[in-house]
Amino acid sequence: MMRFFVTGEQNRQLLLNSLILMFLGYILLLWISNGMMYFHKMDLTPGSVISYYLGSEQDFTQPKSYQSMLEVSHFHVFAMGMLVLTLTHLMIMTNLSVLVKVWVSALVYSSAIADEVAGWLVRFVHPDFAYFKIASFLVLEISLATLIILVSISLLYARRKM
Repeated sequence: MMRFFVTGEQNRQLLLNSLILMFLGYILLLWISNGMMYFHKMDLTPGSVISYYLGSEQDFTQPKSYQSMLEVSHFHVFAMGMLVLTLTHLMIMTNLSVLVKVWVSALVYSSAIADEVAGWLVRFVHPDFAYFKIASFLVLEISLATLIILVSISLLYARRKM
């Protein structure tokens, strides 16, 4: 125990916890902007999702092109992968049960992939995949919020113990 204080470990742990909490605040802003971007383009009705991907004569919009969807997916697949990896890695450090960690990790990874694939399915397979797009977006947002909250609570609890 004395080594912990002599080497300054408690200060490094406090600094690390503080940096992670600041990172989670940044990710919270990303989570909010993700929702705002979704609702700027469409809402939670299948018709709005279909109009966004397939275009609308009424709104004078064109269907999403293969190239534009590919460019968005190229960036999103990498960025979401890094985000999910980072958040699930942080969750591993919490005191949650292994079963909860596995389920939350599986949920967030599968919903991130589903959210990306769903737009492609609406555009190039069938408009009824709009329901899948809405569900995958909601599950992704809920699972990301859950990760942010679980890790934040765990860190705040750890800070109180120090």
